[in-house]
Amino acid sequence: QVQLVESGGGLGEPGGSLGLSCVATTNIFSIYTMGWYRQAPGKQRELVASLTPGGGLNYGDSVRGRFSISRDDEKNMVYLQMNSLKPEDTAVYYCAADSIPLNVLTMQAKYWGQGTQVTVSS
Repeated sequence: QVQLVESGGGLGEPGGSLGLSCVATTNIFSIYTMGWYRQAPGKQRELVASLTPGGGLNYGDSVRGRFSISRDDEKNMVYLQMNSLKPEDTAVYYCAADSIPLNVLTMQAKYWGQGTQVTVSS
């Protein structure tokens, strides 16, 4: 069982930046593909970004070029740097993990965090 805990959400301004972190309780973090998802009120959950152990990256169309995912396997951490924020980035952001990369890409990841709220408003 892997527990994921997100942190770093909060209020950001349009055009500003926020960073999210997710820590995983596992001794084999390096085998997991990590993903960030978000769900806005009244909308379906969507993939924001994913990162495989080998460095394979994938970004959602709405965030490509603005958001960046990274990981630190020694610290069991995955990060999401969010730049050029827009009001439509407002959502609950979730961290997820799975040893099978396709599961992360298709939102069928085995392990999920509780989510952290990000609000973008002036």
